[in-house]
Formats: sequence, structure tokens, C-alpha cells
Amino acid sequence: MIRLCSRQDQQVIYEIINDASQAYKGIIPEDRYHEPYMPAEELMGEMEDGVVFWGYEEDGEIVGVMGIQDKGDVSLIRHAYVRTRQRNGGIGTKLLHHLISQSDRPVLIGTWGTAEWAIRFYVKNGFRLVSMEEKEMLLRQYWNVPERQIETSVVLCDDRWNAGN
Repeated sequence: MIRLCSRQDQQVIYEIINDASQAYKGIIPEDRYHEPYMPAEELMGEMEDGVVFWGYEEDGEIVGVMGIQDKGDVSLIRHAYVRTRQRNGGIGTKLLHHLISQSDRPVLIGTWGTAEWAIRFYVKNGFRLVSMEEKEMLLRQYWNVPERQIETSVVLCDDRWNAGN
């Protein structure tokens, strides 16, 4: 079951993000990986900044989360994570399709350029990589990330991106 998360779910969101992000260790640049990957204060800031989290529940437990953030003319998919022990069971796909259906505007996703499994996942679900030039412009326009993250990330878009832009 997919449900809207609330502030009361913040601890479980924190746990899922930091469990699942272990997959980045040794994959993304060392200077961008730290533990916890997302401190509680950063998660709280993301929620205050408009990231709305949805959770996937199995047996009354949230096992996957994905956020969506309204940025005016686009929606951003943010912080897509599934607990390590539940990966590869379709949870991410269900969450992604649910969030896409919540938006009536183009959807953009940023991820690490070396996270090949994430890129494959989004491409398999209908997204395409944008050019390097467009990536830099989009990351500066819609995200608030350091320059180093801009250098080492990619952006993917859905079919609606070309239609409206």
C-alpha cells in the first residue's frame, strides 16, 4: 500500500534513506559520501522545503520512500530509497509511478552519475538522460546542491519535459 507520509514518519524515512544509501559507499565520490548519508536535520530541512514523502507499506511497516517536490513548472523526484532487504521487488517502480501520476507537469530526477543501477531504473521507467549542458542548467535552477554534486550528477526527465519546455 502506498500512503502519504507525515512528520510522524520522519524517523522511519531517516532509517530507510540511511540504510539504502549504503549502496553508494565506494560508488559515488568519497568527498560526497558520509554517514549518516542524510542527517536528521537535513531530512527535516528537506521536508520544510516542500519535499513530500510517500511510503510503501508491507505488513504495516514502511519499507520504501520517495519524495516529490513542486518547483513551479516542474516536479522533482527526490530521495527514492527502498530498504536493502526489500530491494528488487517492484517497490521503487510502484512508488515512482504513483508520484508521476501526482504531477501534471514535467518530472525531473537527479542522481549520481556513477549510480548506474539508479540510472537504469529510471530509464526502464520511461525517463531519459538530458545533455550535460542541460543537466548543469537544471541542477542550478531547480536544486540547491553544491558545485561538486553538479559535477558528479546526472538529470533525467520524463516525456513531458520536451512538451512544455
